[in-house]
Amino acid sequence: MKTSDFYYDLPQELIAQTPIEPRDHSRLLVLDRKTGETTDRHFYDILDYLKEGDLLVINNSRVLPARLYGVKEETGSHMELLLLEQKENMVWETLVKPGKKARVGAKFIFGDGLLKGEIIEVKPDGNRLIRFESQKNFFEALEEIGQMPLPPYITQKLEDKERYQTVYSKELGSSAAPTAGLHFTTELMEKIRAKGIKIAEVTLHVGLGTFRPVKAEEITDHKMHSEHYYIPKETADLINQTKQNGGRVIAVGTTSCRTLESVATFFGEIKECEGYTDIFIYPGYEFKVLDGLITNFHLPESTLIMLVSALAGYDHTMKAYEHAVKEQYRFFSFGDAMLIL
Repeated sequence: MKTSDFYYDLPQELIAQTPIEPRDHSRLLVLDRKTGETTDRHFYDILDYLKEGDLLVINNSRVLPARLYGVKEETGSHMELLLLEQKENMVWETLVKPGKKARVGAKFIFGDGLLKGEIIEVKPDGNRLIRFESQKNFFEALEEIGQMPLPPYITQKLEDKERYQTVYSKELGSSAAPTAGLHFTTELMEKIRAKGIKIAEVTLHVGLGTFRPVKAEEITDHKMHSEHYYIPKETADLINQTKQNGGRVIAVGTTSCRTLESVATFFGEIKECEGYTDIFIYPGYEFKVLDGLITNFHLPESTLIMLVSALAGYDHTMKAYEHAVKEQYRFFSFGDAMLIL
């Protein structure tokens, strides 16, 4: 298949700039993956589609306030830094703008000296390794002075940083939110549990590669980015029990989906494990674990719309997106949701 097969026309005004309040009042497009039938609901109606014995798998990763604004120690010139991945205790791989000021040995100051950093290596792709010093715990300093690394299509300032976190986030490490989970409230999760539906956690730290466009003409020529995942024993046991009992395993988000399908592909079973995955799911892929997916509406020609097409079928997916545009659903990170069953 060609990347252009996954293009759809999206009016700019349908790209959500701010989150809906309350979280679960976003709209929900329910897609029957067998028939392609769509139903327009609200997210709080999701209870009508979940049954006792089902299992929701959520990604508990928490977004780092990974965008830092600082000054170069020698000149006082302004610069912007984005944390990508922790390499060792106080060493991070980063994106630095402007890059020409970011040579090895350059030193930077953030938050009036709360954090300091020195470039220790320039990588072949232009990313920089920076060693930090902090007046307090590094992550506490980040929470204090860091900004949320919102996607490039969101141009409005986020007033409350917690609105780019799920209510169940706890494991710091993502560069972007697992956005399907943004629709859940604590109260809705309590109602789900009360109905006899279990909830299990995995961790997959979302990298900025999730926003990287597919530039290859043929989708099979695209190289996926790699992301770190962890499945605890309790979650593995719950998934295996649910399958044995005939229940459905429903992933909340493409990140949870990729974690489960990666492990099943690597090991032939779901078990406690951690590692890195660069699994690329596109039409023709045979799902080994998933029975359903809760997800947002994704960018045209992205690996994420390809994943959705693999689960729901290409024709069903593209028609559902056409319907969503026509009905003026809100798209992308702060947008509305889809339930695929």
